[in-house]
Amino acid sequence: MAPKSSSLHRGIVRLLAYFQWNWIGLIVFDDMRGEEFLKEMREEMKKNSVCVSFTEKIPLSDRKNRETSEAFTSKILISEVKVIVIHTDTDSLTIMGNPPGFLFPTKKVWIATSHLDTTTRALYHYGFTFHATLFFSHWTTTVPGFESFIRKNNSPLSMRNSFIQARMPSLLKCSEQPDIPEQDLYLPNASLKHLPFYPVDMTTSALSYNIYNALYAVAWALHEILMKRYEKKSLGNEESVLPHPWQLHSYLKNTQFKNIVGEQVFVDENRRTEAQYAIMNYVYFDFYNDHLLYVGDFIPEAQPGQDFTICANVIVWNLWSSKVPSAVCTASCPAGFRKLPLEGKPPCCFSCSPCSEGEISSHMDAEQCEKCPEGEYPNEQRDRCLPKFVTFLDVNDPWGKAVTAVALSLSLLTALVLWVFVKFQDTPIVQANNRNLSYLLLTSLSCCFLCSLLFVGRPTTASCLLRQTVFAVVFTVAVSSILAKTIIVVLAFRLTGPGSRMRIFLHPRVPYCVVLICSGIQGLICAIWLGTYPPFPEADTHSESRHIILTCNEGSAFAFCCVLGYMGFLALGSFTIAFLARNLPDAFNEAKFITFSMLVFCSVWISFLPTYQSSRGKAVMIVEIFSILASSTGLLGCIFIPKCLVILLTSWENTIKQNKNQRGSRSKDFSFFKI
Repeated sequence: MAPKSSSLHRGIVRLLAYFQWNWIGLIVFDDMRGEEFLKEMREEMKKNSVCVSFTEKIPLSDRKNRETSEAFTSKILISEVKVIVIHTDTDSLTIMGNPPGFLFPTKKVWIATSHLDTTTRALYHYGFTFHATLFFSHWTTTVPGFESFIRKNNSPLSMRNSFIQARMPSLLKCSEQPDIPEQDLYLPNASLKHLPFYPVDMTTSALSYNIYNALYAVAWALHEILMKRYEKKSLGNEESVLPHPWQLHSYLKNTQFKNIVGEQVFVDENRRTEAQYAIMNYVYFDFYNDHLLYVGDFIPEAQPGQDFTICANVIVWNLWSSKVPSAVCTASCPAGFRKLPLEGKPPCCFSCSPCSEGEISSHMDAEQCEKCPEGEYPNEQRDRCLPKFVTFLDVNDPWGKAVTAVALSLSLLTALVLWVFVKFQDTPIVQANNRNLSYLLLTSLSCCFLCSLLFVGRPTTASCLLRQTVFAVVFTVAVSSILAKTIIVVLAFRLTGPGSRMRIFLHPRVPYCVVLICSGIQGLICAIWLGTYPPFPEADTHSESRHIILTCNEGSAFAFCCVLGYMGFLALGSFTIAFLARNLPDAFNEAKFITFSMLVFCSVWISFLPTYQSSRGKAVMIVEIFSILASSTGLLGCIFIPKCLVILLTSWENTIKQNKNQRGSRSKDFSFFKI
């Protein structure tokens, strides 16, 4: 007669998931019904990430055995599990309701699948109580006349001492009950509706309701049998009108009727309806003061979202705190962390690990951390993404101001040196080193300092195309001029003997041809670079976690390496030739200066390569600007500053020497160095 309970496990797991309980114990009877319930619970709990700490099976043959009860109860009480699901009948309360001896207080939340037996109270003991118990009770309908019967035979005062009492929750928004003075409850004509705890038997228990339907089913079956007997008797059949007991089953199997509350009742296993459950909270204070609170319901056949209702704010968990108990193997991982499974442990037991750099987890108990979008970065807690700041080497930044000031200052200094050389162009020290090449070298060095400014400011298509190519061509002109100077010095001292055929290489146009050819090759490389894979503006979102760096992508890394490699080849050639000519005799031989300047140049750019590869963001541009300024300053300082000091501080001696040279006092002829 009872409705089907095939959805009971779903309701229990919904309750566990609602309170976020994922570490529970299971207690069942050791029979087929218990095994089936365990199987259904495990499948449903797996879907909702709920784990079982232990499973206890109560032997049917040892229900009254004191030793079994003691061992069973002690094991439950010493367990760290705070929530225990018990799927048994009312007899199981006898086993767990009376533990022997003194036990330490242990707070447990019980989820029972049968209604508490109202004739046997669960006694309170230290270490064990049914105080915080939630019952899944079959939902029943009020039987008309039952309340009148109870009111007629019992007074409100006797009801308080005779039944476990239930009430609809007054703290819920669903319903409110008026406050009734306690003295009014004991009047002879007091109504049961005025009791603060409304008797549960007003609607009858599930067991009583099923018995009620069963009795009516038997009555209907007997009625059918008697009606057929009377029909036979009226036809002259003298067979006894009393039915035989063995005939009742066939009539009972086909019986169907509407009971007094209007529900259709079938005495057929295949036509039973799915049970609807009322969730009751059992509150135990003392032997004469315990109550059942209606706190929710579970209706399996209702629409999704309306099948489960719970009023958590009226549940009484214990006498000291209204806080919902925690029943987890491991505390939840906060946002910003992710769960790491523990070897040999169920999924509910895990450790929490902070998200890696650049990743976040925005919710608790995240399985995996997520990467922020390219335009965002994680905050310090790594629980949400923030927009990145767009930045570049701006002229108003401290580094931008410093680079601009240094570049302009060095360019102005180079222009000043050029002015000195032009003003004192007739001095022997200027004439002896091919002053036109010196002018070209100083002009290219001044442009080298200025081309570093192309790396400052917001990158555009034009600036990206010009910054590397202009720098490469201008620097190549400077290095080519030094190479031409070095070649001329060597030729002047090695190939100027009488009758030497190599004197044709001392033609005044040879240095310019060297500069033109070397610079033309670099220009061709840059043209191919721009024609195939030119540089372009790019937003770098990976170099810095909190910034988007606007920079220039070189387009072709191979072409960029070719440009630098070609300049390095020219610088190495100049260094080698100058080193071989460093000991040539003459007061105006600048091979030593060129050797040292090329040593500085090569050192700077050799250091540049690994530093450039390991730098990120704005540091890449700063490293290249520093290399340009440092190498150009090395050339200017090593080759021209000593000459300027000689020109400015010993100009009178230079004039005297010039006069002596004009009188033929010197044996060496420098006429081929003059313009």
